[in-house]
Amino acid sequence: MANGPLAGLRVIELASIGPGPMCAMLLADLGADVIRIDRTEPSGLGVPMPTQFDVAGRSRRSVALDFKQAAGRDAALRLIDRADVLIEGWRPGVAERLGLGPEVCLARNPGLVFGRMTGFGQTGPLAQAAGHDLNYIALTGALHAIGGADKPVPPLNLVGDYGGGGMLLAFGLVAALFERSRSGQGQVVDAAMVDGASALMGIFHGLAAGGQWNTQARAANLLDGGAPFYDTYATADGKWVSIGALEPKFFAELVQRIGLDEGFVKRQYDRRCWPELRAAIAAAIAAKTRDEWSTLLEGTDVCFAPVLTLQEAQQHGHAAARGGFVDVAGVVQPAPAPRFSRSQPDAPRPPVAAGTHSSAVLTEAGFSGDEIAALRASGAVVGE
Repeated sequence: MANGPLAGLRVIELASIGPGPMCAMLLADLGADVIRIDRTEPSGLGVPMPTQFDVAGRSRRSVALDFKQAAGRDAALRLIDRADVLIEGWRPGVAERLGLGPEVCLARNPGLVFGRMTGFGQTGPLAQAAGHDLNYIALTGALHAIGGADKPVPPLNLVGDYGGGGMLLAFGLVAALFERSRSGQGQVVDAAMVDGASALMGIFHGLAAGGQWNTQARAANLLDGGAPFYDTYATADGKWVSIGALEPKFFAELVQRIGLDEGFVKRQYDRRCWPELRAAIAAAIAAKTRDEWSTLLEGTDVCFAPVLTLQEAQQHGHAAARGGFVDVAGVVQPAPAPRFSRSQPDAPRPPVAAGTHSSAVLTEAGFSGDEIAALRASGAVVGE
């Protein structure tokens, strides 16, 4: 039995890419028993990589089924019958065409929470359109707001796939499970990245409505690099540091610690002063290396942090003190989050190849040895 706040929760993940695996990882990290149903043939899902580096695929078991065969679909339904949660990340209508849609699954398992992860949602004129994170966040206004003055810049795929997608779905699933604890009924959770990214942008809609945000320009506002006291600066060794001294008391400390003219303190929010202030901060920061500034400013109320590479982030003293990264079969990766005072989850397990646990999972679900042998013989199931 796994440990963690979600120990005992049974989750079926229909293999997909991006936010679906991210959501499943979050649940598995916190103790849920996640079984991924993989395809029996290479699917071309995601970026090809050796299994050991598939961090989002950690801490679950895998059974490989062929949904083109009735026996494979029936096996999937029998696994879903025993589940609390189903995660499905296909284009709207695909699960229904395979006989694995919510109407079928909820009729068999009325308490099932059926999580659906898409870019544009299950309804609307774009529901059937292909897309990726960049397209979804473009539609929400988030992409327009991110980048330099000259062009929008993709913020990796953090805003759509992961923040507005995987995390939104995980939140929705847990909310539906809470509701089920009172009603006894499952339901469908329609998690769309356009909805999640829009939710992340809520504060900026408010600022814009209040006349506090320029929606026509980037690098022109308080939190998008427009303010010189909330930006990144190059150091003497060609590296970078971040300054986030928004509040006047923090800005006053920045001015004092890096040796700026004290006259800037009273003019912090005077936009006419910003070009001069930016030049002054840039000149001061350029006089020392990144590590010299870290020695001087880390831990102070300047609101400072060095801009680290992925490898440097793994080795930083703060991360080390909190156990922020773990080594899973030789691959260093982020530790499960958030932290819990009592129900501490187990360490993550390494990702596995498709079908690694096919026999064990089917046996647990009540399949006889003869049934499993017949599934193998037909090719409806593959793996160990």
